[in-house]
Amino acid sequence: MKHTPFFAVVIILVALVGPAYGQKNVYTTTGGEWIFSEASATLGGSEANSILRFSPVFNFQSQVHRDFNDHAGLMTGIALRNVGFIVDDPNNANTRYKVRSYNIGIPIGLKLGKMDGRYFFGGYELEIPINYKQKTFVDEKKTDKFDVWFSSRQPSIYNTVFVGMGLPEGMQIKFKYYLDNWFNQSYKDSNGNAIYANTKVNVFYLSLTFQILKGTSFYYKHKD
Repeated sequence: MKHTPFFAVVIILVALVGPAYGQKNVYTTTGGEWIFSEASATLGGSEANSILRFSPVFNFQSQVHRDFNDHAGLMTGIALRNVGFIVDDPNNANTRYKVRSYNIGIPIGLKLGKMDGRYFFGGYELEIPINYKQKTFVDEKKTDKFDVWFSSRQPSIYNTVFVGMGLPEGMQIKFKYYLDNWFNQSYKDSNGNAIYANTKVNVFYLSLTFQILKGTSFYYKHKD
């Protein structure tokens, strides 16, 4: 029942947002996200050093908001996100890995505060990885690079949690943590080796989100 979280999220979203869509207290926002990510990583049983990774592109999200009143509401939507990590291999000198994945995200969160100003939010987001990419550097020279669609190196879904603050004019600051190991520890290479058996990576990031559109209008246009 590995797909249970996905169906649970869909059912919750339909139940909460569907009946109210079209009302004035339901609206959409659309924009991008700048992501600053790191990871808590153990490679081959040894702790690895994580390097800050900045990914301003291509991160797209469209959120659906339902405000119950001026001080509380729900948020959901869909996102396409470029997220990953950079680590130094503790078992091989001068070796660094740059890993990223494009994921489709479906969040659901609660908002508390001033809905048209500053508010706090938090919740859960299910992410589905669709494209995996890895680069290997030895002595600062790239020695290997590959990317795979729907790679078995990753789990079929990631369970994540997030908290943040919404700011005026559509900006958001968010912290997010991936509860699942980045790698599928049951994955075996062409030689039958479980190469991730002693590898554990939990990604986390801080991001700045820019909501450009509210509905079909620009968020930043001056009110008459």
